[in-house]
Amino acid sequence: MSEAFRELWTGSTMWLMLAGVVAGIVIGALPGLTATMGVALLVPFTFWLPTLPALMVLLGVYVGAMYGGALPAVLIRTPGTPAAAATTLDGYPMAQAGKAGLAIGISCITGVVGGVFSTLVLMFAAPQVARFALQFGPAEYFALAVFGLSVIASLSERSLLKGALMGACGVLLATIGLDPITAVPRFTFGLPALLEGLALVPVLVGVFALGEVFYQSSLPEPDKSLFRHLGRVLPSRSDLRRITLPTLLASVTGTLIGALPGVGGDVAAFVAYDQAKKVSRRPEEFGEGSVEGLAAAECANNSVTGGAMIPMLTLGIPGDAVTAVILGALLMHGVRPGPDLFEKQTPLLAAIFLGLLVANLLVLPVGLAGAKLFAQTVRAPRHYLFPIVVVLCVVGSYALNNSLFDVGVMFLFGVMGWALRRADFPVAPLVLGLILGRMTEENFRRALILSGGSWSIFLERPLSATLLLLAALSVALSLRQRYHRRKVSAGGSA
Repeated sequence: MSEAFRELWTGSTMWLMLAGVVAGIVIGALPGLTATMGVALLVPFTFWLPTLPALMVLLGVYVGAMYGGALPAVLIRTPGTPAAAATTLDGYPMAQAGKAGLAIGISCITGVVGGVFSTLVLMFAAPQVARFALQFGPAEYFALAVFGLSVIASLSERSLLKGALMGACGVLLATIGLDPITAVPRFTFGLPALLEGLALVPVLVGVFALGEVFYQSSLPEPDKSLFRHLGRVLPSRSDLRRITLPTLLASVTGTLIGALPGVGGDVAAFVAYDQAKKVSRRPEEFGEGSVEGLAAAECANNSVTGGAMIPMLTLGIPGDAVTAVILGALLMHGVRPGPDLFEKQTPLLAAIFLGLLVANLLVLPVGLAGAKLFAQTVRAPRHYLFPIVVVLCVVGSYALNNSLFDVGVMFLFGVMGWALRRADFPVAPLVLGLILGRMTEENFRRALILSGGSWSIFLERPLSATLLLLAALSVALSLRQRYHRRKVSAGGSA
């Protein structure tokens, strides 16, 4: 760990991380710009940086954006990131009551507590998971990929059919390029640029950044007329006493939910909010400006950051959309998450752990000291903001390989991302399928070669059989939850 600490202080790594935190807060505070978009935009620009500084920038943006999303949620009732949706329930009523500064201060403090807690859990839990994963062979990796793809059921909140279709499209897109076993070109249409498959970064930038710009441009500007002066930012002692219990509960809840691939900070925030209301002595205040409800929601969505890194670093399965982009950045820098990362690149891994911890701690002084300044970003007009984002998308996609073909891919997937959002198709399953598709096919075929073509290898090996069973249970649980939500909704409408 001491070597990792020295690595963080070498050169400009710490300054880059600080810049990432500030940029993340600004991105999160701008309605329409999500943490996923911010990280996706910066991935191409980290290509020229060494691996560790590049990762520190991205982690800083990730952590900063999770806090930054609370600013517009409190001030104009518009979540800066999807995970901040629950923050609007009590943050906005507090702003209306003249306590906007207090709401932002509580969001920052509880968010840092949640982020630090989840990072500590990551540091102690991830190595244990990785040691277990060292027993994996082709059959186990195939079953693991199937388990990762089963997350699509939980990512497809409104329509399982649409989510499954998007996941299948992602897997099909992963087959473009050279066959992983025979090296025969597939679906390249004679284009040399496709021999290595679709470049992940232009796809991510197009779907998450450019597609979001196209979609947000078709929506009306949020009402900013209710912007108020912030006032006091730091909470009082009585406020701190009230938020202690919900913050501790939300830290645990957010970390556990974050470790479940595909669930996300928005689910964690609402679950923690419900828990806080049940244990509160003043449940009637929830939805009317409760500091307990605000603390639970913000702590939970920030504690997802460390939890979501657990499956990404140990198994190569992204815990949410942002870690899917970070996974792409790791692969771009030649770092393959999984057991080998823990065995062969221990200094880098320790630096990632420590960097994520430091990034969360940096949010506290930066967020509190700059709260009033960051709040002004809420007023940024779209006709200035979105053209800048488009230029960054083009420059980032081109600069990675100096390829106009990648720019074309980015625009193609940007239009696709816009069309999918308009048609209410989930985008995350498409990316998840693209990332895990090659892993699924390659290990499936390798396992069959080892078994002489017998499919029984996937059931005879205990680990692969267990993972396939967990995948089936994951889908079944998602279907059951979907059925209960529809039943409750039907009962409520009746």
